[in-house]
Amino acid sequence: MTLKEPLPVAPGTDDTRAGGPHRAAAWPEARAAAVRAGASARAGRAPLGVPLGQALGQVMAEPLLALTDLPPFDTSAMDGWAVAGPGPWTVRPEGAVLAGQASPAVTADGEAVRIATGARVPAGTTAVVRTEHSRTEGALLHALREVVPGQDIRPRGQECRAGDELLPAGTAVTPAVLGLAAAAGYDELPVPPRPRVEILVLGDELLTTGLPHDGLIRDALGPMLGPWLTALGADVLATRRIGDEAEELYAAVTGSTADLVLTTGGTAAGPVDHVHGVLDKAGATLLVDGVQVRPGHPMLLARLAAEPTRPEPTRPDPTPSDPTPSVATSSERTRPARVRHLVGLPGNPLAAVSGLLTLAQPLLAALTGAAAAAPAPPRVPVRDEVHGHPFDTRLVPVVRRGGRAVALRFNGPAMLRGIAAADGLAVIPPGGARPGQELDVLDLPWPAAEGAVPAQGACFT
Repeated sequence: MTLKEPLPVAPGTDDTRAGGPHRAAAWPEARAAAVRAGASARAGRAPLGVPLGQALGQVMAEPLLALTDLPPFDTSAMDGWAVAGPGPWTVRPEGAVLAGQASPAVTADGEAVRIATGARVPAGTTAVVRTEHSRTEGALLHALREVVPGQDIRPRGQECRAGDELLPAGTAVTPAVLGLAAAAGYDELPVPPRPRVEILVLGDELLTTGLPHDGLIRDALGPMLGPWLTALGADVLATRRIGDEAEELYAAVTGSTADLVLTTGGTAAGPVDHVHGVLDKAGATLLVDGVQVRPGHPMLLARLAAEPTRPEPTRPDPTPSDPTPSVATSSERTRPARVRHLVGLPGNPLAAVSGLLTLAQPLLAALTGAAAAAPAPPRVPVRDEVHGHPFDTRLVPVVRRGGRAVALRFNGPAMLRGIAAADGLAVIPPGGARPGQELDVLDLPWPAAEGAVPAQGACFT
C-alpha cells in the first residue's frame, strides 16, 4: 500500500502493525483530507436533470441562468387603471385586462382601461392608477393623486435579463430557489448525482434480532448508518453483513460499484482486523490512517483502485442529409475513470459516529458540492467544564440549552445513549474546555428535540 499523502505522526503513538509508523492525522487535517478526496471524485461527474419537485435539499451543479427576462413583459403592480397621457381619461368600454390574458390594443392618450395585478399592460400605457387613488364620473376617470409616468408598472427585465446568473453553482436548493427557478423558466435543475454508498458491517459476533447471548451482541450500526447516510444525501445501495474473513471482505470491497464503501470495525490491529490487509491487496492508497480524535482514533480513509476507463458513446459527425443522427456509436474518446473511496469506521458505535462525521460526511459533502454551500459549524459556549484528552480532539454529544452547549454523560466509545439524546457533537480541543469557552458544534442531520439534560461525564477510551 502506498502512502502518497503522508500525514503527521500523533504524539506518542506508534503503529503496532508491521509496516511502519502510525501516521495519525490531526482531526482538522483528517477532515480536510476527506474534503479533498470528495472534490477529486466529483471532477468529471456529469450532472443530472432533476424535476423541480424532486430537487429540494440538493445542490445545484451549475449556475442558475435566467432563461427569460423577469418579468417577461411590462406588468401591472396593482389593481387599478392603465392610463395613457394626462387625465382625466375616458374609460374604455371593454372589460378589465386580467393576468394571463393577452393585452388589448394600444391605449391612446386620454384613455383608461381597468387592469388587474400581474396583467400585461397595454402598449402606450403611461402609468397605472390604483383603484383607491381614483374616482369615476360617468365615463371619465379622475386621479386623486399626482400621476407619475411609470408608476405601479413593473418593467420587463426589472429583476433580471435572460442569461443573467441568478445563483452560483453549489447553491443549496431551498423552496425559495425552486420558486426562482420556476419563475426563470426551468422545469428541472442540474444537480450532482447522489453518491452511491455501500455499507459493510463486519463481525462474527453480531446479531440482527433478539437479545444478546453467549458472547453475541446486537448490531447497532447496521440499522443506524443507512438512514444517517441517506439524511446526508447518499443513495445507500445495500447494508451487508460480512464475517471475520479476509477473503469475504476483499471480494465485497473489490466487487462493490459504490462511490463510497463504508466498513465498520476491523481497522485496528486485532487478530481479525482485516481492513488494512484487504486495502493493501486491493491496491488502495491510504489517505488517512488513524486520526487524533476520541472516540474513533483507528478510523481510516483510502482511495480504491479506479475502475478501468470505458469507451464513451458519441454521435457520429452529422451529414447534410441527416443533421441530427439518433444512433450513437463508440469513438476513441473515453469516460474518465471513476474515483472511489473507502471509509473504515471503528466498530464501537459512538466511535463509528465520530468516524462518520470526521471522514464520511465531509467527503460526501464535497462529492455533491454541498461543502461549498455549507456554513461553518456554529460556535456555542459550553455551560460546564468538559474534560479533554491530553493530545487528541474529543467529540462529545451535547444538547443546546439557553444558548449554551451541555455535554451529555453517556459518551464512551461503545455508547449510543448520549448521541441518541443529542442535537450535536461538540469539538473539544486537547486539554479540555472551560465553562463559557466557545466550541464548534457539529450538527446532526435531524431536527433537535427538547429533553432532559443528563449529568456530564467523561470516558476517553
